[in-house]
Amino acid sequence: MRLTPLFLLSSLSSFAIAGDLLVIAHRGASGYVPEHTLEAVAMAHAMGADFIEQDVVLSKDNVPVVLHDKHIDTVTDVALRFPDRKRDDGRWYALDFTLAELKSLRVNERVDVKTGKQVFPKRFPGGATSRLQIPTLEEELDFIAGLNHSTGHVAGVYPEIKAPAWHRKEGHDISAIVLPILRKHGYATKQDACYLQCFELAEVKRIRSELWWQGRLVFLMGGGAKSDEGDDLVRIRSREGLAEIAKIADGIGPAVSSIVAGKTRAERKITTLVADAHAAGLVVHPYTLRVDELPKWVESADELMRLLFDEAKVDGLFTDFPDVTVRWLRAR
Repeated sequence: MRLTPLFLLSSLSSFAIAGDLLVIAHRGASGYVPEHTLEAVAMAHAMGADFIEQDVVLSKDNVPVVLHDKHIDTVTDVALRFPDRKRDDGRWYALDFTLAELKSLRVNERVDVKTGKQVFPKRFPGGATSRLQIPTLEEELDFIAGLNHSTGHVAGVYPEIKAPAWHRKEGHDISAIVLPILRKHGYATKQDACYLQCFELAEVKRIRSELWWQGRLVFLMGGGAKSDEGDDLVRIRSREGLAEIAKIADGIGPAVSSIVAGKTRAERKITTLVADAHAAGLVVHPYTLRVDELPKWVESADELMRLLFDEAKVDGLFTDFPDVTVRWLRAR
């Protein structure tokens, strides 16, 4: 791991390539500040995160914005501001709003769409009146570059193309819009501090072979048997499947449950996924460490990190609490 103290100049290329253990801020420091706001980004950067994640969707006017979902009703006050703009399914979509309209919304801590209650009640209070906004991808890239320059602590970016097949059905090619923006901001090759990720295997292949992305690429995968797009994840997680992934991607982003199997401490065991991925030449960055939502087979965040880093040998970890993982790795 990189032990450079915060605010001291560090070498970007060395930690990005040399196989150091990476702390990846999941939606920024989302355990403390509403996800994907610039305030969450600033906190993650100050905590020493190596990479900061950006989930990317499009606005109606084709501007990439940083939001975890294509829906915006769980993290903003859109239902109050635009009550008549929901679709027939009762949800509000970022793609139906211009950037100016999205910027007029107030971002809040995530709530359950069915109950309206805060998903993580001990996090940032839902009733707070803080004026938090949805950032554009370019705003966030500029902000991180500014923090890198002013502090000397260099954090990379980890954007995710969200729902590309759905966007295309709606008439918007999100990948074709996002990639030029990444290149414009200096993220174009495997030597640059950027991992581009996506859950859709067809789009990962398209990004590499049709859109000519030359940077690092990660295929995200859930813990089930099939993806939402019908990909056979059981086969993909096999040695043969991982060897095929390695022909187009540089790494995988599996669910933690794919690395440590079992429902209880007595049942848990380390799967061969990480070892098999490493044998294929892939890095492994699982998701997500949440100290307020730990798996039932561990008693603490420390125990989970020991299993993932020391026993399974993962290369990095997505975490809502970057300081917790930074502190554990430094102590280790």
